[in-house]
Amino acid sequence: MTQKTFSILGCGWLGLPLAKAFVENNFIVKGSTTSVSKCEQLLEAGIQPYVLSIDDAIDGNISHFLASDTLLINVPFRQQKPFFKTYETLVKKIEASTVKQVIFISSTSVYKDTNGTVTEAMDIAVNPAKKELLAFENLFLNNPNFKTTIIRFAGLIGGTRNPGNFFKEDRVVQNALAPVNLIHLEDCIGIIKAIIKHQKWNTVYNAAASTHPTKAEYYKKATEQMGKKPATFVAELSTFKTISNQKLIDDLNYTFQYPDLLKGLEVFKN
Repeated sequence: MTQKTFSILGCGWLGLPLAKAFVENNFIVKGSTTSVSKCEQLLEAGIQPYVLSIDDAIDGNISHFLASDTLLINVPFRQQKPFFKTYETLVKKIEASTVKQVIFISSTSVYKDTNGTVTEAMDIAVNPAKKELLAFENLFLNNPNFKTTIIRFAGLIGGTRNPGNFFKEDRVVQNALAPVNLIHLEDCIGIIKAIIKHQKWNTVYNAAASTHPTKAEYYKKATEQMGKKPATFVAELSTFKTISNQKLIDDLNYTFQYPDLLKGLEVFKN
């Protein structure tokens, strides 16, 4: 049986632990970084390192990096037009490569606050500030030359991202009765692995924990358990959205490791 190859464009907070997880699952893993100094860290983890930059242009050996079965794109979103043109170039490079399927990491921030529950089946009410991100998604999702699945992650926690550090003591947090939409790093990795396992392509998944406590309730508890004084939370509700994860649970038969955000704060205790 031929060993499968997985390329990860962007080995940061999510990409690096994901790459390590796939190495443990006996994949050949290629990982990109913009820093030469990080290559040794990738090598030590069993990851083939590539120094690549996706900015105004693609800088690095992208063709060799794309000699792979599956590509995960995990690059910070930028709105500048040259960046979109670079992604159009990337798509052409993918078309010319051996990549058969793409996972594109997006964000639930593409959704406008609807003051209700948001599902993938709804006609999307686009957040004006992120309309270009939706265009990025469609650039890949609508391409007939390879299969693409979009994951719209909610706010990211876990690893180096402790929610107790999100709001400093002198901060005044508005709209504090709005529900939070968050997801833990371990579930981000688990969902990506489930998509590969079940071969779920040409679709979109919202990825958020199952519970949605208020900003005030969640972040006060997160801060106080670190022994710090919390920010000031204004007890008001203006606009909000609640991200549904039901499609993901049904399609992937996925069980969240951290479904309950308040209970999940235990992992951040010192």
